[in-house]
Amino acid sequence: MEQGLLWEVSIAEFIFVTMFLGGGTAWMTGRAVAQTWRTSFQLAWYMVLLGFAVRFIHFALFGGTLLSPYYFVVDFVVILIFAFLGMRYTRAAQIAQQYSFAFVRSGPFGWRQKGN
Repeated sequence: MEQGLLWEVSIAEFIFVTMFLGGGTAWMTGRAVAQTWRTSFQLAWYMVLLGFAVRFIHFALFGGTLLSPYYFVVDFVVILIFAFLGMRYTRAAQIAQQYSFAFVRSGPFGWRQKGN
């Protein structure tokens, strides 16, 4: 077992479980929260729940520690970043479409007022 600052078992396992599976699920959850105009606090709560699921996958498939506060926080922060990026990406599209009279999209994660 090669423990690192971010991974408990191996970097490949961290990338697959936390970033690919957890991050992909977090991105989709962020999009769903944005599409239903819910708050960032709800998204953060959903990521706490998803963090427990990610820790369980680490434990069940790769022999990681189930109740590791440190690696839970690492997984939580990583999936939270993916979730908020997914939410912001979708929210930027929503604002530009819903309020097209006042805003235009400015890059993948932002919007700006028309005429500025």
